[in-house]
This record gives sequence, structure tokens and C-alpha cells, in this order.
Amino acid sequence: QSSGGIETRPGDSQNETGDTANSSGIGDFTASLPEKQRTYNWSELTSYDALVREFYAIDPATAADETQLNQKALLGRVLSVQKRTDDQPQILIYHTHSQETFADSIPGNAQTGIMGVGEVLAEILRKQYGYNVMHHMGQYDVEKRDYAYSNSLPALEAILKENPSIEVVIDLHRDGVNGSKRLVTEINGKPTAQIMFFNGLSRTKESGELTSLPNPYQAENLAFSFQMEYEAKQYYPGFSRCIYLKGYRYNLHLRPRSVLLEVGAQTNTVEEVKNAMGPFADILHKVL
Repeated sequence: QSSGGIETRPGDSQNETGDTANSSGIGDFTASLPEKQRTYNWSELTSYDALVREFYAIDPATAADETQLNQKALLGRVLSVQKRTDDQPQILIYHTHSQETFADSIPGNAQTGIMGVGEVLAEILRKQYGYNVMHHMGQYDVEKRDYAYSNSLPALEAILKENPSIEVVIDLHRDGVNGSKRLVTEINGKPTAQIMFFNGLSRTKESGELTSLPNPYQAENLAFSFQMEYEAKQYYPGFSRCIYLKGYRYNLHLRPRSVLLEVGAQTNTVEEVKNAMGPFADILHKVL
């Protein structure tokens, strides 16, 4: 690792200028953690339809059912981890779409794009919560995005093989929205980009189960995103938009605690998106 905490591997290209993530001014987010803002009455969320209305958006081309989305499957799974006392990585952050930028990103400065946001998250998790974090800066969508997931898979498999200590895998993205729509709220008096959790179901309405894209950890993936969404809604109302379910796999099959996270969109500022990493780190920590 470099002094900035950015993990490098042979063949990875880096495009970094500017200061380290600590210059973002995000400060110690744990110094002002909020109290719980709401409590759920789970007796009102026993049905599949009620659960979906409250927590999910399902892509029209796919379908979920009661075997996947029910209270026992989503809340009953224990996803806590024990922090390591050695220097082996426990959390991996990477970016399938490394070239995603924001309204005021500086061309050629990776610290003002999604990879810079990932470094802010890594630093918060390291310094404020004590996790060992590897931030992978591989770029798999430089020429085009079409094959970014298949392009990144061999590198991710190699990283996880070399680092079996990794228990949590976060693919950090930003969303795309139409027009001038802004995905922003306010947390601790700061403008903060909203987030959205994303799961692939390896199933489409047209083709049914996608046997070529198996995910043995799908139940764990769904529980992981749900428990984070649940914490977000309790402690940061308005911060998380929903959990979006779509038909493919998105490389979420590599670890049980794998998640694809969308932070803001192209209309958000870099400050708003980096501000979102404090509350997200708190939500992740509450689940872990």
C-alpha cells in the first residue's frame, strides 16, 4: 500500500493528483452520531407486499418472491464480524465503474471522482472504526462500460484468493439521473448525497433463473443490504432511497457480505458525495 492507503497491484493503472482523502474536511463523523429517529412495528410488515413497499424497488424485468424477501430471511441472519487484531484486510472497496464523476469533478483528478469517494470511506472505516480496509483502484471501464463486470472479475477473484481474510466487499458507484434531479439531503447540517443499495437476483422474467450466473450467497447479500437499509431508515431518515433489485449478478457472488452501493448521481457535488461516507460508514458498522 502507498502512504495514502491506496492498494496497488501489478498492471493496475492509477490516475491520481491532488491531496489525500483527509483533506475533504469530513472530520470525525463519530463525534456527532445521531440517536435513533424511528422504530419499526414489525407486525405491520409481515406480508411480502408491505415489506417491498417500505424497503424495495424492483426492476420491471426481474421478479422477487416471498422466499427471498421475508422478515426471517432478512433480519434473522447474523452478519456481525469480529475486528481483526492483525494487519490483514477485512473490508475490500473497489469500483467496477471507476470513471464515474460528479458535477464539479476535476478532469484527470481521480480524488474528485468515485475512486476519491472510496478513499474517504476507507479512511473513515480505518481511523474512526478500526477496520482493516483494502481500497482497490483497478480501472475496468476506461474505454467502455459494457464489459466492466466481466473485466473486473478475474482481478477481484485474485485479490480474494490472496487475501482470504476479506469478509466484506463493497462495489462503490454513483447513479445516473435524468435532467437536473438532485439526490441530496441534510445530515449534521451538511448537504449529503443520498445512497441506494443494489442487489442482483440472477433471474429475469424473460429467462427465469440465470444458471450461467450463479450466486451461492444471494440470501446473505439480500440480508446484508436489508439490514443496512433498516439501520439507515432508523438513524438517517431520507438518506437511503431504497434497495433496488435487478436481474443479473453484478459480481456479488464473491462473498456473503457483498454489496453494490450507489452514492448520489452525476448532478451531485463532490462534497455532497464525500459527506455521505460518514453516515454510510456508521450504518455499515452497526450491521457488522
